Amino acid sequence: MMYLFKIFWPIFIDISRKIIPSILFLSFITLYGQNGIDPTAIKRSGQSGWQFLKINGDPHQAAMGGVYLVNHNANAVFGSPANLANINTFDVQFNSVSWLADIKHNSVSIAKRFGAFGTLAFSFVSLDYGNIPETIHEEGQGGTTSPLVTGNYFTAYDLAIGLSYAKMITDRLSLGGNIRYISENIAGAGMNNWAVDFSTYYYTGLNSLRLSIIARNFGPDTHLIGYSEELQSEPVEIRMPLEFRTGIAYDFFNNDENKNYFTAAIDGKVQSDGPEKINIGLEYVFQEMLFLRSGYRFNYDSEGITLGFGFNYLLGNRMLSINYAFLDFQSLRQVQIISFGFNS
Repeated sequence: MMYLFKIFWPIFIDISRKIIPSILFLSFITLYGQNGIDPTAIKRSGQSGWQFLKINGDPHQAAMGGVYLVNHNANAVFGSPANLANINTFDVQFNSVSWLADIKHNSVSIAKRFGAFGTLAFSFVSLDYGNIPETIHEEGQGGTTSPLVTGNYFTAYDLAIGLSYAKMITDRLSLGGNIRYISENIAGAGMNNWAVDFSTYYYTGLNSLRLSIIARNFGPDTHLIGYSEELQSEPVEIRMPLEFRTGIAYDFFNNDENKNYFTAAIDGKVQSDGPEKINIGLEYVFQEMLFLRSGYRFNYDSEGITLGFGFNYLLGNRMLSINYAFLDFQSLRQVQIISFGFNS
């Protein structure tokens, strides 16, 4: 592993030196425009598919503005897999999201640490769109068409199955990654692909200050269908929603004797199909049993305030947990996320 560390650590350092200043600079321009000639806006919306991969079913991360580096249970697979290295022995999380338009997003993550070897994890994600009324174009007079509801229904679903690995390289640095099989299907037409994620998690030694670098959704382009006689359509390349994140977090008033403390975290995201974004999260921890969380997401079309809480309860030698998040999507509606888990 030290050989891999010597190879990858300089690469991550080089990436961080390039990405962190870029995120801060671009975010400053986005959030605080100056007088003068407005810069030409770069629009990348709609340039990738597999959008369900952006939905994070973990209420801890979601309640803190979508910051990825804050979680240290099995749900870290959905954000920064390097954080899995902090799991003591075994952890299981079940998550449910009431998404927009009555779409159901469910996920489960299971992680187990194998001593000095590291931590292995398994994850499963499903997105169910429900029954959708079928609408076709009915031919009218003069070559015109009009929409017609046939009375039939079709459905669509997405899924992702992942394996993850994380390891402490030193007492301050951990590395982790996911490899996932992903699939989408709508009305009988579907496509399959694979995706890879990488992340680092580093304690700087300056009290509790830690840094994270995350790269998600690496994978090849795909096609939903080949040439279709029915649709008279050529296949279209569908790209992965690639994203890079860098983040920092710090605990205030935290020491060995004080179990009440306050965490602040921020991360910046550069993505292949949209503008740069900033996520900010806050968390108050009371006796390491009750957690109150809030956050804000900058430069999103409809997302903003996030709220949530968590509760841990020791039952025998197992710690049971309940976490909840509330996301405000403004005119679209509100999204609620809940999870149940246990660890040992």
